[in-house]
Amino acid sequence: MARPPTTLGDRCLAWRNRLVASPRFQRWAAGFPLTRRIARRNTRALFDLCAGFVYAQVLTACIRLDLFGILTEGPLSVAALALRLDLSPDAARRLLRGAESLGLVRAVSDDRFALADLGAALVGNPGVAAMIEHHALLYADLADPVALLRGQAPPTRLSGYWPYAHGGAGDAQSVAPYSGLMGASQAMIAEDVLDVCDLSRVEHLMDVGGGEGAFLQACARRHATKRLTLFDLPAVADRAQRRLARLGLGERITCCGGDFHGGLPIGADAISLVRIVHDHDDAPAQALLAAAHAALAPGGVLILAEPMAGTPGAEPVGDAYFGFYLLAMGSGRPRRVEELRAMLREAGFTAVREPKTRRPLLTRVLIAQKSGADL
Repeated sequence: MARPPTTLGDRCLAWRNRLVASPRFQRWAAGFPLTRRIARRNTRALFDLCAGFVYAQVLTACIRLDLFGILTEGPLSVAALALRLDLSPDAARRLLRGAESLGLVRAVSDDRFALADLGAALVGNPGVAAMIEHHALLYADLADPVALLRGQAPPTRLSGYWPYAHGGAGDAQSVAPYSGLMGASQAMIAEDVLDVCDLSRVEHLMDVGGGEGAFLQACARRHATKRLTLFDLPAVADRAQRRLARLGLGERITCCGGDFHGGLPIGADAISLVRIVHDHDDAPAQALLAAAHAALAPGGVLILAEPMAGTPGAEPVGDAYFGFYLLAMGSGRPRRVEELRAMLREAGFTAVREPKTRRPLLTRVLIAQKSGADL
């Protein structure tokens, strides 16, 4: 049996919660002028929580039908769109009205529809479209969230999609889907990370867990860093080497295959971990940071970039989305800045600072220094 509240604050909170839970109070608050706006806002927020899956499926339908790509040509009528989408006019209108309500498209004159800001933004971010398609796996894994939380769910689809989550190195075929997804989505944040990192004096940058090289590709465009090294699992590094060679970057970027559990190549004066640490449970994450510290030259810096829990204004992203995504994946957890700072200090780094990124919802950056020189 739960213990009753003991402090005055706890008792007040319990009383408030009982009041808000009362249907009679809810009805009164919805009509009283001073509380009406709050009550309506809360009603909408609660309904959005219930309907979020449906909203996501409307977005998925738009992506799969390439609605936003079609509307980049300009506004089109419902009849024209129905033909292009291979839908009946009624189904096309239903989709368009749903997308309009979500701010993805907007109605214009003569029964036509055009892109709205959110739809236009998706056209310019193909990585987002790839993640939306990928979420079909996540939705299947979250069909019974309580079983997942209790560790009673069957093997998840995400755990098979990310073989390294369970220590598997994978082969060329198994790493292809996730390597491509990582590359597409990483391109969105590479520029944000580079905006806050001064690499002008870096002689050798090594990107650990670099996937197919999207981050180093962005580095190569911006900086004349003498040496760029990508380190990832052997099958992933092989894919990266072939891709970068096709882009004419084969001579600038060296790709090395391996596993950080056996240590990292030594000597770089900067190491980047872009959306890598949160994929690992505490023990392997700490081992990765220690391996990075050991591999860095004296005075070197570590760049840790990822979405972080507790980010002001983006709490659901770090705590709800990534919390459950990584649970379904079977490895890792979102961490707060304070936790990451403590882990970096435990790994041996002597100074940690956080420059402010443009879009902290997508990524925040910590820059940690190994003793030997100033940042």
